[in-house]
Amino acid sequence: MNRQRYLVDTLNRWAYEYYVLDDPSVPDREYDRLYDELKELERESGEVYPDSPTRRVGGEPVKSFARHTHIARLYSLDKAVTEDELSAFFTRVKKADENADYTVEYKYDGLTVCLTYENGAFVRASTRGNGVEGEDVTAQVLTIKSFPLKISYQGTLEVRGEAVIRLSVLEKYNELHPAEKLKNARNAAAGAVRNLDPAMTAERGVEILFYDVNYMSEDPVSSQTEAMEFLKREGFKVFSYFKICTSGEEVREAVDEIEVGRRKIDYLTDGAVIKVNGAAVREKMGYTDKFPRWAIAYKFEAEEAETTVKKVVWQVGRTGKLTPLAIVSPVELGGATVKRATLNNFGDIQRKNVRLGSKVLIRRSNEVIPEILGAIDDTMSETPPIEKPSVCPYCGSRAEEIGANLFCPNRDCPPRVVQKLTHYCTKNAADVEGMSEATIQLLYEKKGLRRFSDLYRLTAESFAGLEGFKEKKIGNLLNAIEKSKKITLERFLYALGIGQIGRVAARDLAKFGSIEKIAALSYEELISLENIGDVTARGILAYFADPENSAELARLKEAGVEVYAKERAAEGVFAGQTVVLTGSLASFSRTEAQKRIEALGGVAASSVTGNTTLVIAGEKAGSKLDKAKKLGIPVIGEEEFLKMLE
Repeated sequence: MNRQRYLVDTLNRWAYEYYVLDDPSVPDREYDRLYDELKELERESGEVYPDSPTRRVGGEPVKSFARHTHIARLYSLDKAVTEDELSAFFTRVKKADENADYTVEYKYDGLTVCLTYENGAFVRASTRGNGVEGEDVTAQVLTIKSFPLKISYQGTLEVRGEAVIRLSVLEKYNELHPAEKLKNARNAAAGAVRNLDPAMTAERGVEILFYDVNYMSEDPVSSQTEAMEFLKREGFKVFSYFKICTSGEEVREAVDEIEVGRRKIDYLTDGAVIKVNGAAVREKMGYTDKFPRWAIAYKFEAEEAETTVKKVVWQVGRTGKLTPLAIVSPVELGGATVKRATLNNFGDIQRKNVRLGSKVLIRRSNEVIPEILGAIDDTMSETPPIEKPSVCPYCGSRAEEIGANLFCPNRDCPPRVVQKLTHYCTKNAADVEGMSEATIQLLYEKKGLRRFSDLYRLTAESFAGLEGFKEKKIGNLLNAIEKSKKITLERFLYALGIGQIGRVAARDLAKFGSIEKIAALSYEELISLENIGDVTARGILAYFADPENSAELARLKEAGVEVYAKERAAEGVFAGQTVVLTGSLASFSRTEAQKRIEALGGVAASSVTGNTTLVIAGEKAGSKLDKAKKLGIPVIGEEEFLKMLE
């Protein structure tokens, strides 16, 4: 091997150890000595190899960024910020494949870049842009040393990563440039890559963390696991945390690990990325107009704090679930003093290493009681454990263990009833303003409040003798109760607290138009809905099969509760029709098409069922079209759809 080739290979190996592995094998002065020798040999020979490290020096500033079209579209990710949204994602995945596994990774807060290789050589770098077309930032990215200029793969390749600046690097940069301090790592990285002067990119110390293979012309990877192995094998820098999960519960555990762990790493992160692992399931699930349906980004809330667990009590919720509630040392969080935080179940306590006296990290999310994310010090051998209850602490019924949770089987258990009524009155349900849990607890104890329908029998006399209830407060409460009598079907379904029905599933069900139609749905019709899985479907069937629930619905109707579907046009070409869209349309996004259908009197449903009256099939229509043909449901194409709109 000639000396020039030897120097290129040696310097690239040392750079890989330093920038990718964070494990240098030689001192900087040795690298610099060989680098200077290589530069001299290149000057003498007049030849610079494509993978020479001297190519990474920032060149002259460019006048503007050229546009570049990606080989394969770079989709953005749909986001989940609530447990309900995350559960809906798992439901959709299970419908595609009950045994699908997932991968969980950190979500980095930087600038997405796409690198292209041809015949084993790096040829281009571009920003994501709008997903179809981005800006060519090859000159800038060449100054970054966390990726190879030459790889063994000989086909056409696109790999995707996040351009980031370590928090420690940002801090040092700001110390050296006090007059032009950079506010945060994300903007610093984006500004460095999208700066017309490549020297600025080099000066800021940008690196790229790779996480995806966007396109392979030959032998494409068949899973996210294979993609990560390929990236590591070819010398791309990837972050060490990568977890494979076989269930939603394991995914949630991994998300919690990331949320605790992100406080200890040197990168800016704002969430966790959850993906279906296998390519076959991904293909089956497909894409929306903007997102892959097989991946989601779980975004973290910024409100977090550290505190100490003093003791643990067990609460009973409206479903009977026993949930451990930690009493913690008071701490300020989101403008309030927090003294309590929840854990999910006993298994959660053990997994998070929480004991009495543990120092823990807590998070406040969506204005609910804070949750303990995990212990942040090792106190396992120094503090007493938290005991698992064998009976309900409120009514004494023997606790039942179902899956990972403990339940009180007594539906008349006092806290179950109070929590059920409290949920009914919340903002996203019946929205009875002023009807707090404390008020419901008082009415339960003093006035025999037990059912939803009992709320509508309350009068001014019902509050007689109750401390703190004066004429104005009573009047406001009664007005709020009266106002809640008119309620949309979507909110009413959520208010009833049926099984696993959250707001997402309630929205799906509400498209059927009435409680009576929902009660008549079969298991097959329920399970065909996009956001309803096996457990939720069985919960709905069990609810409507219970005579007490039927009696309560009748009592609510008798009390004057009026449940109505959201208003839609009474007239129009789609009036009285339940329409399902499948495939992609050239003229509209799916959301826009659904709005047009509903504006003309129709119901835009997500799945083909026995209630579907029309299917509109665009390009690459899939299983919904097959099912429509099997059921004999009329199918039209985009051209006919446009004529109907006219």
